[in-house]
Amino acid sequence: MRTSMRTAGVLAALLATGATGCAGGRTAQDFPPSPADLTGNVRLVAYTGCDEMTEGLRQAAARNVTPWGFGENMLYAARSDVATAKRATPEQAFSTTNTHEAGVDEPDLVKTDGTRVVTVTRGVLRVVDARTRKVTGTLRLVAEDQSWAQADLLVHGDRALVLFQGGGIIPFGATAKTRAGFGGPRYVLVDLSGEPRVLGSMTVRGQHVDARQSGSTVRLVVRSQPEIAFPAPKENEPEKELLEGNRQAVLSAPADAWLPAYDVESGGASRTERVGCDRVSHPGQFTGTSMLTVHTIDLAAATPFGSLTPIAVAADGDTVYGTASSLYVTSNPRWWDARPVDVVPASGPSATPTPAAPPERTEVHRFDVSAPGAPRYVTSGSVPGRLLNQYSLSEYDGHLRVATTSGAEVFGASPGTSESGVYVLDAGTLAQTGSVTGLGRGERIYSVRFMDGLGYVVTFRQTDPLYALDLRDPAAPRVTGELKITGFSAYLHPAGEGRLIGIGQEASGEGRMLGTQISLFDVADPAAPAVLSRFHQGQSGSEAEWDPHAFLYWPATGLAVLPLANWADGGIAGSAALALRVGDREITKLGVVSHPRQPARSDFAPADQGIRRSLVIGDDLWTLSDAGLKVSDAATLADRAWIPFA
Repeated sequence: MRTSMRTAGVLAALLATGATGCAGGRTAQDFPPSPADLTGNVRLVAYTGCDEMTEGLRQAAARNVTPWGFGENMLYAARSDVATAKRATPEQAFSTTNTHEAGVDEPDLVKTDGTRVVTVTRGVLRVVDARTRKVTGTLRLVAEDQSWAQADLLVHGDRALVLFQGGGIIPFGATAKTRAGFGGPRYVLVDLSGEPRVLGSMTVRGQHVDARQSGSTVRLVVRSQPEIAFPAPKENEPEKELLEGNRQAVLSAPADAWLPAYDVESGGASRTERVGCDRVSHPGQFTGTSMLTVHTIDLAAATPFGSLTPIAVAADGDTVYGTASSLYVTSNPRWWDARPVDVVPASGPSATPTPAAPPERTEVHRFDVSAPGAPRYVTSGSVPGRLLNQYSLSEYDGHLRVATTSGAEVFGASPGTSESGVYVLDAGTLAQTGSVTGLGRGERIYSVRFMDGLGYVVTFRQTDPLYALDLRDPAAPRVTGELKITGFSAYLHPAGEGRLIGIGQEASGEGRMLGTQISLFDVADPAAPAVLSRFHQGQSGSEAEWDPHAFLYWPATGLAVLPLANWADGGIAGSAALALRVGDREITKLGVVSHPRQPARSDFAPADQGIRRSLVIGDDLWTLSDAGLKVSDAATLADRAWIPFA
């Protein structure tokens, strides 16, 4: 899933949904089914009816169910969602969300059209007039005791879609008895034409993966598992009997166990719907233990929730990458939690089971989103290794490039055996066209940047090799150059012809992180990448390292802004925004923007004092925190206005 990490120093996100039907005091960390081998082109299959769909899913799921159900207590790898800024044109006097592909928007905390700023923080949506620098509208979407709920925005015209990723969100003004939907992700449509007001909402059963917007059309990707009531285990029941009981439960489960459900509130009425059997497809091979659903919402429609036509695919997914015509969803092999597994071993109570590491293949599923309305499922495939994030993917000239790491040092892997590679797939079939492997032996990928026919891959263990790749011949991609420096770049950002900005950490010769480092690379000659300038802030870290929505680069003036938090005393106190000037050959420090400190509170989820985002409107630099918005002179950083969030 998308998992845009928003806490400094977060290295992993643990999904602890637990084992379905595991009762009687027994706890388990479950063994997931092995991924289907989708190597090369696969045969696409659409179901002709509910009976065929149900039987096919039953048989597949029965082969993959474990004695503990379909649970998934697994540890995901550290994320560093790397993004590229949409380059500003001379006619555009404001910055936009730092996205992967131009014209394809991504959810974030703040949006602007140059005349207003729309934010969602701590469960409250606010509209701020950019000229008067006044809050013109406020809408609380959840109660104050739910202000911890993570939310993002997508905006088109006078419509905003607020995405609450977590479950159990109670709308403001409701009671526990009227809790909406199924406790899954909640998507709220807001009218911005006057005082903000809710027009409708949708709550889905499952987990939010990510969303993309092109024009007024939003695609929401959700994953779900079949809802099957497994028999409660009896005391000292053998695993063989547990497994057989679960298999029988799967084989007798109705179609609705797999068909994803969603609850819609619109026009004062509520309804519950399910994806129809005729809207479900599957690749040639699948496990039956997971379903991907793509919901389509047109923010410009008179009734966006009036007629929904979601489609579903019998597959898993956790990473989304979108272009104007394609939506890709990939599923990583799970990163194992290296703690002992608390189950009753088959060989006796004293034995300690050791699960094998899952196969290292990343599944890739492609949807055609070139036309309005519901997308069309096109094909599936797979590549060796594990994906870092969506920026390990890039569609160019009819091909999909995928960068992965294999053999990284996770539970079950041998130390020093990892290596990375880039695989080129035909976008129409996802069959492999070419590959280049053997990058960074004993290391793993920390960042990737694809730019037209070239690519750049950073791997790290003790030093940072930056590999330059020529991908113009899909059948014969090759490494053209390599640069080794201390530290690593967790995010790579284009900065004009032949220039690349790297944001990450400086490191000692032994690989110990020493603080935030911003590097300017010369990549004009693919055979000889070089470092032109480096800025180092010791004992610090930046949210931009793992969520580049937090990074701002304004090409017109070379302004670069990123949040910065200290690890220790000294340097920049607390959390602030670091402003740099990136020239053709040098990085210089412009200064620091900080927000007023708020009084300490004893809330369950106190306000985050740190600056989270920054944007440019005209000659103003706006910075956002939970406490409010500050407007500064974009050239000098002089204070111009403070807009507190009461």
